[in-house]
Amino acid sequence: MEASAAPMARRLMDEDTFTENFKNVNWPRKTYLCYEVELPDGDYRVPPGQDKDFLHNQGGHMAGPPRHAEMRFLDLISSWNLDQDLCYRVTCFISWSPCAVCAQRLAEFLRENSHVSLRIFASRIYTKGENGDYREGLRTLQEAGAQIAIMTSKEFEHCWKTFVDNQGRTFQAWDELDAESRYWSMELQRILQPTAPPSLPPLYFPPSHPVPGPSFHSLRGSSG
Repeated sequence: MEASAAPMARRLMDEDTFTENFKNVNWPRKTYLCYEVELPDGDYRVPPGQDKDFLHNQGGHMAGPPRHAEMRFLDLISSWNLDQDLCYRVTCFISWSPCAVCAQRLAEFLRENSHVSLRIFASRIYTKGENGDYREGLRTLQEAGAQIAIMTSKEFEHCWKTFVDNQGRTFQAWDELDAESRYWSMELQRILQPTAPPSLPPLYFPPSHPVPGPSFHSLRGSSG
């Protein structure tokens, strides 16, 4: 079960689905993307209940061709035909950072829609480069105006309260949450600021991280 009924017809994510995919010490098979859209007063272009929602990548087992979570989100937001005379702020919380292709597509969207600003908080960085250099993709996305950061306990707790059917339970941080967040934050800094001081540790996978091998792409499937 991934969602359940919620007040005001807004669905919520199952607790286990959230933990499995957003827990930053895991290596989940899917990419989940939670989003919030801040709407100008009086704007009704976004269907009720869709200003906050979540979606995931469409794998080969689902109807239709494989589709990355970011591409599904772009399809959705484009369908709203947002008023270009108004400003919209979009925040995404994503279990894997965008792959190179998705980052490029998001960057193109931002260049073509200057009335939309984008913030992305990722649980971890997707480091496979089968579709291009993921590092260059993230830099391109930042240059297009997106703000990119790694999720901390603050963002995990916010997602827990906003997108999860938590049954009134408070968010419980898992072991190594803060350590993993710091690690991925340093990696993101190295990517977005390639001239960062050499005192930063070199890129490596800590002992708790299985080094992605040939099978890593199959683990993530079509997520992006």
